[in-house]
Amino acid sequence: MGRAQFTHADFIDAARSVAAEHGPAAVTVGSVMERLKAPRGSFYYRFGSRDLLLGELWLTTVLDYQKGFFAAIEAGDGLAAALHMPKWVRQHLTEARLLLLYNRNDFVQGNWPAPLKRGVADQARRFTASIERFARATFGRSDAEAMRRARFVLVDVPGAAVGSHLRAREVPPPMVDDLIRETYAAIVGGRTKRRRARKRNDRT
Repeated sequence: MGRAQFTHADFIDAARSVAAEHGPAAVTVGSVMERLKAPRGSFYYRFGSRDLLLGELWLTTVLDYQKGFFAAIEAGDGLAAALHMPKWVRQHLTEARLLLLYNRNDFVQGNWPAPLKRGVADQARRFTASIERFARATFGRSDAEAMRRARFVLVDVPGAAVGSHLRAREVPPPMVDDLIRETYAAIVGGRTKRRRARKRNDRT
């Protein structure tokens, strides 16, 4: 009966709610079953372990966020990629708390369950490739310094801008977008102008 009553998504949603309220460490088989009012056997019918549930929760959350981020990078719009974070946070406040207030190791310690390893590796490779693509297009190279600048402007600054609001469980105000735009313009605008100037000088 438990198997028919609760879906795979129900377990993910229950784990998300517990983690958002009390942190990933609070997600146990017991806490999820209590949230769902489901029999314990229904959990093990769908998930081989607590780590598998937590890993899937983290991966589905990060992939949902990255869809818009990747689309902006592929369109050549770095500012839209940076602004995607506050936009996504406003639409997914609970998921954002999990993604931005915790890291991957808070969900699964050590080696990830085998069924999720490929998804985690693919996600990490695609994210690094998107940062590299932006660095080359914006700074003309993808060495360690350019990659650091790219990550700072696309990820670190937006993350810091929304972080205090997530900790307060509040929606980021419009000022957050203004701060991201101003920082982006200061870092990317100045570097881009200098790179274009050097190219013009090289041609003359």
